Order: sequence, then structure tokens, then C-alpha cells
Amino acid sequence: MNKYIETFITAFYGTVNWTWKSILFDVPWYSNYFWGLIIISLFVWGLEIVFPWRKQQSIFRKDFWLDAFYMFFNFFLFSIAISGFYKLLHLSFTSIGITDKSIALINPSSWPIWLQLIVFFVILDFAQWFTHTLLHKFSFLWKFHKVHHSVKEMGFAAHLRYHWMENILYKPFKTFVVMILFGFEPEQAYIIHFIAITIGHINHSNVYITWGPFKYILNNPVMHLYHHAYTLPEGRYGVNFGISLSLWDYIFKTNYIPEDSGTIKLGFSDDDQFPKGFIRQSMYGFRKGQN
Repeated sequence: MNKYIETFITAFYGTVNWTWKSILFDVPWYSNYFWGLIIISLFVWGLEIVFPWRKQQSIFRKDFWLDAFYMFFNFFLFSIAISGFYKLLHLSFTSIGITDKSIALINPSSWPIWLQLIVFFVILDFAQWFTHTLLHKFSFLWKFHKVHHSVKEMGFAAHLRYHWMENILYKPFKTFVVMILFGFEPEQAYIIHFIAITIGHINHSNVYITWGPFKYILNNPVMHLYHHAYTLPEGRYGVNFGISLSLWDYIFKTNYIPEDSGTIKLGFSDDDQFPKGFIRQSMYGFRKGQN
């Protein structure tokens, strides 16, 4: 038992220390997600300011600062809080002989790094797409996902506005899928993570981008705006579930883009009754009678 307590404490303080070192530029640039997130955010925000899609939308749109807080809370503060539990989970698997490579279906270690990264990116994105569909399909998961869909004006920071329970649902599943299919993260996986952050920010931004013929592969702001639409096609619990790739929506027929004015109403039924502040939104989903 002492080993597990020590592992938890070491992981927790290790994450705190790493985050602090990141703020002080005392870690390699490619692993500095703190300043990386800030640079990407400023870049995409700059695109919104210079090339606004919805020109009537304010630079400091509705809930801009709330979303900015969510961005840092989910990316750093919650990661610090939960890091010890994930380390304990990994230790538990290892103690019964389950390691990253022992259960992997493929061994990509001999592949060129560019191929490793592409396969890793595709596998990770499909795991996220599949999990995302579940968040919409099942009411007990949708209760938590409502936080993300309570955004009424779309902007880059809305990308990371989500209930902290989604971290608990998403991360273990993504880790498990990567372990099963791939075995490990490539050494240069930071490239994929930074690309995914950038694409996610752009998809939630107030910028008109469709990627032309590549729209069938890459997700985009026009497509993702309809994912947040207040009014959905009849009989469907959601559309455009893609995270970085739109490919899965076209394959599984969940794509939907009827027009591209960018002026549609966002949200969900009765969202005027949804809590407005971070604390109350964080408690939402745990109380009986909430759907």
C-alpha cells in the first residue's frame, strides 16, 4: 500500500513541478504545453480579429473569460489534480503483467517516424470521435457534455470548455485504444498533440475555413459550428462529431452542413436554464433530475 501512496504523491508533485518549470521555460520547447497553448491561442485569436466570419461578434465575445479559465483549468489544473490517479492505474496494470507493448496488436517501432505519427494521429482521433458520439448518445454522459454545448457564441477558447468529467471519460479510453493498437506513443508525439490543439482551436474559432477539397479529411469551423447547432436534423442525437478529422463523419454518415452563413443559433433545448458560472456548471450532471 505504501508503494501506491508514494506513486500517487510522486506523480502529483511531479506534474506540479513540470507545470511550474514550463511556465519558467525550464523544459524542452517541444514539451512546453503551457506556452505552446498560449501561443496557439493568440495565433487563432489573431485570425478571429483580422478575418472574422461573424463580423457582428465582439472580439471579447460572450463568456470569453469563462472559456479562457476552462482552457487553463482543463489543460493544467485538473491534469495536476488527476495525475496521481492515472499513475496508480498504470501501476496496477503493470503489477498484473499488462504493459504498453505486451497487449499491442501491432509493433510500429521499426516504421519510419512519419508513418508512426500518422498512424498514431489517426488511431487517437478515431478513439476521440467514437467517445464523442457516446457523449451525445447516452443521457448520463450528455449531462456532462452539455457544458461544452452551452457555448452561445463560438470562439477559439470554447475548444477546451468542457466538464472535468470528460477528462475522466476520454483519457482512459484514448490511452487504452493506443495501448491495444499501437503499444506506445511515438517519441515525437508532441507534434501530433500540438497539431490537434491547433485544429481544435481553429474548429471553434470565428473564422471561415473549409479546407476546400480536404474538407472530407479535416474538420473545419463551418462543419463544427453545426455540431453546436441548437436545431438538429429530426431523429438525430448529433452531427459532425469529428475532432481533428472529418473523415469519420463522412464514412459513418454523421456529416451535416446545410449552409455556411455562420449565423445559426447555438446551444440545446432549455439551455436558458443551464448554470452560467464555472462552479455551478462543474456540479451539473451529479444531481438527480438533470438530463
